[in-house]
This record gives sequence, C-alpha cells and structure tokens, in this order.
Amino acid sequence: MLKKADIPIYNLFINPKSLIDLKKDIWAEKSVTGKINIQNKKHDIDIRYRGYYVREFEKKSYHIHFYKPRTWNGAKELHLNAEYKDHSLIRNKLSFDFFSSIGVMAPSAEHVFLVLNGKQEGVYLQLESVDEYFFKKRNIPVQSIFYAIDGDANFSLISEYDNAPKRSLEMGYEIKYGPDEECLILQEFIFKANTLLREEFEREIGNYIDVEKYLLWLAGAVCTQNYDGFVQNYALCRNGDGGVFEILPWDYDATWGRDVHGEIMDYDYVRIEGFNTLSARMLDVPSFRNLYYKNLDQILNHQFTVDFMEPIIQDIYTNLRPFVLKDPYKKMYFEQFDMEPEFICKFITDRNNFLKSELKKLGFN
Repeated sequence: MLKKADIPIYNLFINPKSLIDLKKDIWAEKSVTGKINIQNKKHDIDIRYRGYYVREFEKKSYHIHFYKPRTWNGAKELHLNAEYKDHSLIRNKLSFDFFSSIGVMAPSAEHVFLVLNGKQEGVYLQLESVDEYFFKKRNIPVQSIFYAIDGDANFSLISEYDNAPKRSLEMGYEIKYGPDEECLILQEFIFKANTLLREEFEREIGNYIDVEKYLLWLAGAVCTQNYDGFVQNYALCRNGDGGVFEILPWDYDATWGRDVHGEIMDYDYVRIEGFNTLSARMLDVPSFRNLYYKNLDQILNHQFTVDFMEPIIQDIYTNLRPFVLKDPYKKMYFEQFDMEPEFICKFITDRNNFLKSELKKLGFN
C-alpha cells in the first residue's frame, strides 16, 4: 500500500475482459466502462486510450468520461497523460502554469498516481479538458470550441502537408463544442486573416480574435519553444461576451529544451517571431509588433527567468520524486529525472539570453 501522498492517488478499476478488449486495438476510439476512486469517492466512467503516437508506448494515456455522477469537480471529462517521453514529467504542467502567469487562459494540470486493478501504473498528469464545463467553472460564456488537431490548423489558405490550397478552411480543426454554424465563423476568420490588406487587417482583425491575448500566447509559445504549438496543439474558443476567438495552449510536453521524442532541442531552434500565417500577419503591423515585443520583454524580465521558475520547478520535482521511484515505467530513468530540473533551468537561461539578444537586434530596448 502507498502511504499518505503529496499527490493524489487514483484507483482505477476496469473489468479484465474489458481491459483485454481495450488492448486489442489501441487506435480504436471506442470506450469501455470502469470505475475510478478519487478521494474515497467512486465514479462510474467510460474510459479509452488518448493521444496519437503515444498509444504505442507501454505506459498508456487515458481519456475519462464521467457519467455517474455526471461530473467530478465541475468537469465532465479529464485526461490522464503518461508523459512517457518526458523524463522530468513536469514540462506540460510547467508550461500551463507559466501561461497562466503571463495572462493566458490555460487548462489546470495536476500530478496524480494511478493504480489500475491494484497494479501501480505510476505518475500521471491530470489535464483539465477545454470544453463547455471548462468555461462554466470560470463563469465565462462560450459560443464554440475548436481543437487544432494537425498542422493544417496553421491559419493559412494553404495546406501544411501538400502546399496546395485547402479544400476547406476547417481543415486541421475539429469542433468540440458549438453548433455547426460556428464553423462558418471560423472559416470567415481564417479567410479574412489571409486576405485583408495591412491597414484593413489592423482595423478589422480584432473583430475576429483577441489580438492582445493572441500576442501573449505567441510570446508564451516562443519562450517555451513548443515547435508544434504554432500550427496545432491549441484550442480556439469564441467567447460569448465579446464574440471573438481566444487561443489556449494544449499538449506542451515537448518544451523547455526537449522535442516530442525527449531529445535536446537547441535553445535557439525557434525564432523570436514563431511561425504560422496569423502570427506573420500580426507582426507585419507595426502597432501589433511593438505590443508583442513589449509583452515579450516584460515576460523575459519577470516570468521567464530562473528566479521565477526555479522555485516552481523544485516544488513539483520534490513532490514527485518519491512517486517516480514507484513508477514501474519511469523508475529506470530516475537518474535522468534527477537531472532534468537543472537542465530546464539551463534552457531558461540560454533561451532568455537568446531572445533578449534578438530583441536588441530588432532595435527594441
């Protein structure tokens, strides 16, 4: 038995026959029924594997849907990420906490220890789903939510994959919430983002997306250096109050100096402007570009610093360390786990210096 935890222990129960059925086809989107015990309360759930290439790993990630009771802690569903290729186990959480600190709305993230049918499965990251319940918890009305699921969510008229005109401007997105009519609004936004003249763009693009929040998100993506995050791995949500889109980060494990395979990504790999069509158009407008540089400069002097981030990193690392030793899939990488906080701090120092140097070259003081 595990002793009293500094991170919650989730006990998951799936009928062995259902578990065999789940394992037959790891790519299937079908769910099986199960039960999960959270804080001594049992919940009836549907559960399936989640993610794309990560389904091939021995340690699986899960998508959980509550149906009795219908919600847990105000959520209808949650994600349990194995974070298999991130030997620090903290990059996703660190990213979302960082985005929140700079004023970008982001999902909450919490580490838990998962036990499946009495067998210890190890440390997982519980991620809040970006859905209508996400906004309800925050008392924010929402009209629609789109997930950017592949590289065609590049805000362009051209496909990322064959360099040909897109058959539809919805390519790269799946609608998570909202009526079908919202797809027409998304298409109009992407079309306008590509076809407005510079002066029109500056004047009108704010009718479609919150410019200041987008530029804050861009600064966060540039700092953390999520290479995929500019053209996928985000949620696009249309706020019910202002009627404009807002962008939220998602899947940020390939950050803080490592790529999706856990390999080192040089601190200067992603340029200061980031990339995608909307970012290029935004930064082509002097007023938007100056706002972006101003935001980035403030972040580089406050949040994206070792002074700010190291205590956060150390706190998460200290809480996780005893549980990594009990993780059957990660304990063999324990030495690397111990080295990752220093590695992340070194990346912050190098990336910060690089971005400040780039700002200086661009004449921003």
